[in-house]
Amino acid sequence: MMSSTTAAQTGTDELNELRSEIDELDAEIVRLWQRRAEVSKQVGQIRMANGGTRLVLDRERAILDKYRTALGEDGTQIAMLILRAGRGPL
Repeated sequence: MMSSTTAAQTGTDELNELRSEIDELDAEIVRLWQRRAEVSKQVGQIRMANGGTRLVLDRERAILDKYRTALGEDGTQIAMLILRAGRGPL
């Protein structure tokens, strides 16, 4: 049988491991966010240099739908932030 002190330490160790994993995931999310914004800006520059429009609404709508389908209504908000990071405010 595990003593309460050992059980508490096990719980603390597990929390620390999980928090460490969250920190790693957050760092990866930030890295991916920044890279996506960079790529999106490059796409926009190329599109405009070739006579295209700054925005492609069908593409943005598809991205919004993809995030909404995967994450529910919160996905819509996340997608809006991601899109704005790549193109700037409208």
